[in-house]
Amino acid sequence: MDTITIPTACDMHIHLRQGSLMSMVTPTVADGGVSICYVMPNLQPTISTTEMALAYRSELEQLAPKVTFLMSLYLNPALTPEEIRKAAKAGVRGVKSYPRGVTTNSESGIESYDIYYPVFKAMEEEGMVLNLHGEIPSDPEKNVCVMNAEEKFLNHLKDIHLAFPKLKIILEHATTEAAVNMVKSLGETVGCTITVHHLQLIVDDWAGKCHNFCKPVAKYPSDRAALRNVIKEGHPRFFLGTDSAPHPSHKKEGPEACAGVFTTPLVLPYLATILESFGALDRLKGFACDFGRQFYEVKGEKWVGQVTLVRESWSAPNSYSFGGAGVDGEQGEVVPFMAGKSLAWKIASIE
Repeated sequence: MDTITIPTACDMHIHLRQGSLMSMVTPTVADGGVSICYVMPNLQPTISTTEMALAYRSELEQLAPKVTFLMSLYLNPALTPEEIRKAAKAGVRGVKSYPRGVTTNSESGIESYDIYYPVFKAMEEEGMVLNLHGEIPSDPEKNVCVMNAEEKFLNHLKDIHLAFPKLKIILEHATTEAAVNMVKSLGETVGCTITVHHLQLIVDDWAGKCHNFCKPVAKYPSDRAALRNVIKEGHPRFFLGTDSAPHPSHKKEGPEACAGVFTTPLVLPYLATILESFGALDRLKGFACDFGRQFYEVKGEKWVGQVTLVRESWSAPNSYSFGGAGVDGEQGEVVPFMAGKSLAWKIASIE
């Protein structure tokens, strides 16, 4: 098979940033073969009200008019059931939870879920989605670090699901066999996103390699195998969420690397190449196009096109420039995932 034609994909976990970086990244959503995406709220300041979410969506739509942007709010103590009902009425699709300090702009993240049960109840009633960054903060005294923080989080997922069985919950960017098994063991209202890079990387690939460093970090070969196997299985509650998170190269290459891998401009070429490497190319459409739309019950997309990929050996760009003449704000370069490395599939057309 040398040609693949599928619908434009859905990326149910993306970071589009702000300012000049947003201006570069957002138009590349469609370039990567994606027509709908679920946007993360961890900006500065965080997207914590309906008005902020709608204003941000308006900015994004100006940069990529054909793309459908599903918006989210940042879970925080000021969020009320009343704001949830207001957000749902305005079309905001969900709420994202970040444990305190585990990733970019999560300093105001949560420490206990119990106080949010009234918010979760309102979300359940309104049909909104709860997106969980599935890690607990590192704590040397409790033997918690980046390698086991996800597995130690999973009981929180189970407890919330049991308390609110009709609330749609997504465990975001799973990296472990334990996470796959937990999601599979729970009800039909629990889904899970898997990134492009976690299908490729293991711990050896990010240790000392700043451009592969992300949170949650890639884990052991057995964990990567579990992610791959659940895709080969065609499980409908596991779907694409790239967690594409661009940072200027100087913030990745400094003494303390920012966490994030940038995949947005090349989502489908990456996925086709990686899925084929472990015998799952036939699962591309379900994983990248169908299952996320089904779980989110997507209606009224602005545009769903057809993407044709062709088998062609080529190299991912070494960098993407942002800012500069005519654009306010910072300027620099972002190094994408697998920069300079060979890909086996290329987008020939998007119609």
